[in-house]
Amino acid sequence: MSLIQLPARETSSTAQKITAQTLLDRKQAREPITALTAYDYCTARIVDQAGIDMILVGDSLGMAVLGYDSTLPVTMDEMLHHTRAVRRGVRHALLVADMPFGSYHASTEQAIGNATRFIKEAGAEAVKIEGGRNRAALVAALTQVEIAVVGHIGLTPQSVHRMGYRAQGKTTAAIDELLADALALESAGAIAIVLECVPREVGGLITAALAIPTIGIGAGPECDGQILVFHDLVNLTGATPAKFVRRYADASTLFSEAIQHYASDVRGGVFPADVESYHLPREASAELLAREPLKRSR
Repeated sequence: MSLIQLPARETSSTAQKITAQTLLDRKQAREPITALTAYDYCTARIVDQAGIDMILVGDSLGMAVLGYDSTLPVTMDEMLHHTRAVRRGVRHALLVADMPFGSYHASTEQAIGNATRFIKEAGAEAVKIEGGRNRAALVAALTQVEIAVVGHIGLTPQSVHRMGYRAQGKTTAAIDELLADALALESAGAIAIVLECVPREVGGLITAALAIPTIGIGAGPECDGQILVFHDLVNLTGATPAKFVRRYADASTLFSEAIQHYASDVRGGVFPADVESYHLPREASAELLAREPLKRSR
C-alpha cells in the first residue's frame, strides 16, 4: 500500500509551543491548523513529534481503545488516566481533553470541578464540551475561572440517542441554529469550535462568521483546521470508516503481519537466535560445564 506523502514539519524539539493564541494567529494568517486524537504516551509522542498543532484526548477512546459501543460509558477516571499518559508525550501541541458525558451536565459547580481536575491533575491546557447555546453560560463560567474551552457543535456523539450518527445542518432552519450556536460559544469565550459532520457550505459559512478558529471533522476544507481520530487515520479501528475519513496508512495489516511472522519464528525455533541471547563470561561458562548435569525430579 503506497502512502500519501506529506511535507516535512518541524519536530517538537525545535517547534514553537502551541497555545490558544497560536491557533488564533493561524486563523488570521489563514494557515491551516492540524489536529489529531491521542490516547496514550506512545501515540502522543509520535503525533507531537510529527508537528501536529492540537492533540485531543477524545472520549472517542471509548470505542478506539476501551471497546465500548459509544462515548457514553466513558468516565472521568478513564479520561484523566489517558490524559495523564498523553501529557507525558506532548511537548509542542496544545493539549485538549474531552469532558465525558455526565461530567458537566448536572451543574456549573460540577463542571468547574471536573474541568479543574483535567488542568491540575492531568496537565490538559483546555477542555472540550459538546453543545451550542445551551452550553454558552457554562463556557463563560469556565472561561471566568481561567479554563480554556473548545466548543463542539454539529454532530455531537454524546447526543447519539437523540440525534443519531448523521450529518447535521441540512436545512435553512438547522443552519441558522448552528450559526447561532457558534456565535454564542464565541461570545462566551470559547477558544475554538469543532464542527462535526455538517455540509461543506455550512462549515465555510460558520468559519467566515467567527473570529475564533473552527476545527472541522467532516465539515469541509473551508474550516480553519482539521481533526481526525488517530485510529481512523492509520486503520486501527477494525470498522468501516466514515465518509470524512482518509486513511494514510494500514497499521492493522502491518501489525498483523508482524505478529504472525513472530509467532511463526517462535514455532519454527528461529526466534530467539544466538544474536538475541545473552551469554555467560568465559570463566563462568567453563565452571558451569564442569558441574554434574542436573537431573529432573520426577
